[in-house]
Amino acid sequence: MHAKTDSEVTSIAPSSPTRSPRRPVYYVQSPSRDSHDGEKTATSFHSTPALSPTASPPHSHSSVGRHSRQSSSSRFSGSLKPGSRKVNPNDGSRGGGGGRKGGGGGRKECAIIEEEGLLEDEDRERGLPRRCYYLAFVLGFFILFSFFSLILWGASKNQKPKITMKSITFEQLKIQAGSDSTGVTTDMITVNSTVKFTYRNTGTFFGVHVTATPVDLTYSKLTIASGTLKKFYQGRKSQRVASVSVIGDQIPLYGSGSGLSSSSDVPTVPVPLGLSFAVRSKAYVLGKLVKPKFSKQIDCSVTFDPKKLNVAISLAKSCTFS
Repeated sequence: MHAKTDSEVTSIAPSSPTRSPRRPVYYVQSPSRDSHDGEKTATSFHSTPALSPTASPPHSHSSVGRHSRQSSSSRFSGSLKPGSRKVNPNDGSRGGGGGRKGGGGGRKECAIIEEEGLLEDEDRERGLPRRCYYLAFVLGFFILFSFFSLILWGASKNQKPKITMKSITFEQLKIQAGSDSTGVTTDMITVNSTVKFTYRNTGTFFGVHVTATPVDLTYSKLTIASGTLKKFYQGRKSQRVASVSVIGDQIPLYGSGSGLSSSSDVPTVPVPLGLSFAVRSKAYVLGKLVKPKFSKQIDCSVTFDPKKLNVAISLAKSCTFS
């Protein structure tokens, strides 16, 4: 027998029982519709040739499946937008269908992030932050409260109290010779009198606290008697008659009363006197925030008549108010 040539071996190869090496096989796999949301992408995979002629096709198919899933996962992760979470290619090799589920979750997470970003943009375009609304509310409340307080203050200032002088009664007025605290000899005057006036609060929605300066009785610009009005509270739309005791005891006249002395220690001629004091009122309309104040100065001209001791002398037309 002679040796066979290469051409002969080639020609009889189809009928020979020995198998020729397997050619490379290509597989085409389409991505699932659930994991791609409508996109169609065809990815080709190249399987490695079998190492031995006896390699079984199922083993090759499983190897190609693993490579195809890894390649599909890597391509899918590369298609995500910047800023989203990338899918690890190794996640697809943990189990059948794991790559697709992971890819679908990544796309859902990406969609949620994009939706939150759009909502934030809409909130920015819609208006100011919430803290600005709080500041605007506080500022508006302060402005309205100030405006309301100003209205109350203006309304209360127009409701001024009214004071009407009624009378003065002299219980005693006498002049005697004496000396002051330094030993200087001079005429000394003693006065005991009572002043009455009516105080009326015209306020319709507030009461007032009333005080007064000392009530002074003067002769030739010299104070010969004085009295103090007790503090009182006057309710809204009400009035009272206030009474003040004006008393002076042994007040030196220093020569101004030379024409008033008499043997009976009581002046025999009329004595011109002056009466002056100020009445001050304070109202609490809105606590201590709105406190209108009123003040009225009263000046009266009084003439003492020796024949009218213990008789009320009218002051209705003898006083001025300012």
